[in-house]
Amino acid sequence: MLRTRPAVRPLTPADRDAALALCGRDPARHLFVAARIEESARTGSLSSVLGHRVDGELDAICWANANIVPVETDDSARAALAERMRRWRPSTASVLGPREEVLDLWDRLARHWGPPRAIRADQPLMTTRTKPSARGLEIDHRVRPAWDGEVDAVLPAATHMFTHEIGYPPYVGSSRAYRAAVAGLIARRHTFVLVEQGEVIFKTDIGSLALGCAQLQGVWLTPRLRGRGLSGPLLAAVVDQVLDGRVGPVTEVSLYVNDFNVAALALYERIGFTTVGTFATVLL
Repeated sequence: MLRTRPAVRPLTPADRDAALALCGRDPARHLFVAARIEESARTGSLSSVLGHRVDGELDAICWANANIVPVETDDSARAALAERMRRWRPSTASVLGPREEVLDLWDRLARHWGPPRAIRADQPLMTTRTKPSARGLEIDHRVRPAWDGEVDAVLPAATHMFTHEIGYPPYVGSSRAYRAAVAGLIARRHTFVLVEQGEVIFKTDIGSLALGCAQLQGVWLTPRLRGRGLSGPLLAAVVDQVLDGRVGPVTEVSLYVNDFNVAALALYERIGFTTVGTFATVLL
């Protein structure tokens, strides 16, 4: 009797090009997973990426680690992925990505995983290809990539941003693992800051970089300076530098934001970002 291979299984390095081609159908939507796949070249492993196949051909993938992130999935792929992942709840922090895929995948997982902390079902995905300076906008030229020796200065800002955004702190007890993550971003020159008298008063990170696209995350300004119109020139400086190739060949900058964050939406629109899709995030 012939035995068929399962429709869902972890990818191998041989699948790398096919997986990136799926992400390349819409780089802004699938940037998180594309970046993780490109980073896998350093480890030689794609075991955190599940692939769904039809007649042996890869037709959908899903990043399946602390975050669950589907790419190009249809009903059949999401059903198969949910069956594979239904026992994974203790090791998962969130399900995120394109709204229609995330909410359907979550509906299939919820019966096994129980209630989430929160569901953010309307997160505009925004992009720009134009430098703010080319639009005549003000740029704060003091913004620069953080230096390796500034990890301890960046850590409080990163911690405050994470806690405010997610609703709980990024670590309990030792900060070692979180500090290492912050240090990794700084080492790659993916954290941009404004420092005054040794204090980080503004920061944002490039969370993902692949396929000519960079995704910003963790946009943060110290609370005591908010409401003064400073964020626009600061963030515009980051976008300018990224589109100038400061971190590599980039033609598009993206980010996503909660729909209820009206001030942030207005800021991003002023800088030149336009909405190109909608994400959703299920926080666990």
